[in-house]
Amino acid sequence: MAPRDFNGKAVVITGGAGGIGMALARAFGSVGSKVAIIDLASSPLREAQQELEAAGIEAVAVPCDITARDHVPHAMDSVRSAFGGIDVLINNAGIAHRSAFAETKPEVFRRVMEVNLFGALHCTQVCLPDLIERKGLIIAVSSIAGLAPLYGRSGYAASKHAMHGLFESLGAEVAELGVGVLMVCPSFVETGLEGRTLGAKGERIERPRSKVGRLGHPDDVAKDVLKAARTGKKRLVLTPVGKTSALLSRLAPALYERLMIRSLRSELEET
Repeated sequence: MAPRDFNGKAVVITGGAGGIGMALARAFGSVGSKVAIIDLASSPLREAQQELEAAGIEAVAVPCDITARDHVPHAMDSVRSAFGGIDVLINNAGIAHRSAFAETKPEVFRRVMEVNLFGALHCTQVCLPDLIERKGLIIAVSSIAGLAPLYGRSGYAASKHAMHGLFESLGAEVAELGVGVLMVCPSFVETGLEGRTLGAKGERIERPRSKVGRLGHPDDVAKDVLKAARTGKKRLVLTPVGKTSALLSRLAPALYERLMIRSLRSELEET
């Protein structure tokens, strides 16, 4: 299969106003893509758009809460009006929680699922006709939590495992139509996600998370994602820690669990 060429293609990125989303916008824009960044109205969308345009990237900023199903079609219509259609959808928007399962209110689990799973589902269903017509690409930003358990993050891990089930199954359905699906699994990355991390009662957690290994940088993630997207890769597991965790959890799950608990248990003990 010939490598995908993203020059002149319209790329939609949810959660695009910062972190990995903004890095992806810069990366795809640097190879000639037209970029639509979608994020909450309260996010720095306009500043992000101005930064992209200052770098010579054609960009539009579209405010949208992707958990509001009725809002998503209007947001994607704005992209179509600007760019004529959609070639790539990057489901990047996400939210996390850090709390023990037994103490976590059901509303927290529901909120995490609404953003991470159903938000991505809403966007994908609305964009799918464009992607089929243009033989486009869906990129779903999951996590190492979608491949291996993480202490104190049961709801987050559940949402990311569900993303794998959804998008990898969808990939089997649309492959014969020329649509690609790429699952991206970062490990610990320097993003704004921690600023949106929920506690057991839905409160924002201010205490920094524990980290395993060296934190990755969003620009490095974006560079690897662009390379994987060009070559038709179906799954991209990032960083040595992420690759080791994915392998160890599959081949030696008991050992992985002991090491993972040792690294992350203090997060809940000190909150």
